Amino acid sequence: MRVIIAEDSLFVREGLVRLLTTLGHEVAGTAEQAEQVLPLVGRHQPDVAILDVKLPPTFRDEGLRLAAKIRTRHSNVAALVLSQYVEHSYATTLLDGTTAKVGYLLKQNVPNARMLNDILHRLAAGGTAVDPDVVSALLHRPGGEPLGQLTDRERDVLALMAEGLSDQGIADRLTVAVSTVVTHTGKIFRKLGIESPASNRRVSAVLRYLARSEA
Repeated sequence: MRVIIAEDSLFVREGLVRLLTTLGHEVAGTAEQAEQVLPLVGRHQPDVAILDVKLPPTFRDEGLRLAAKIRTRHSNVAALVLSQYVEHSYATTLLDGTTAKVGYLLKQNVPNARMLNDILHRLAAGGTAVDPDVVSALLHRPGGEPLGQLTDRERDVLALMAEGLSDQGIADRLTVAVSTVVTHTGKIFRKLGIESPASNRRVSAVLRYLARSEA
């Protein structure tokens, strides 16, 4: 898989290069400044662009805005945004802006080679991906109505759904039949009062619900 990296930290950038190369991917180019990213994408047409959420010159949300521009201008290129902190608003904003090939991963989980590789392949195949630590932080909070109405298995399915796994992916992870997953997701949407969205929008719908119920 061909990848480009936009990261201003030399330590993180070079670490990603080494890890991705070890995983068998080709790092076609790297950028330190936000303004370098779009020309790099246009030149190399990577499968995935890995973007720090905060890049020079402002260190605000350059990665999110670049991800949106990449998906608009280069529909074949996926965008994976990296963040240092659990910010559900970043994930929700990212997924509200597009329907596929976008992901959000915490930097602390980048060294998890299996997770990173799985996310890259999921994005390149047209899916979405949200860091499981972000999902866990949203799910495990005091209170919980109507989250408290969910069974343990439904919460497991909800967590994997929010991460971006397909019904088949959830079934494989939980070692159950796909039909069982479909039954659980239907019950989850009813209990949470979410209108059942199209498959490519359900991650965004779930994250919006979880973020809204955080207060």
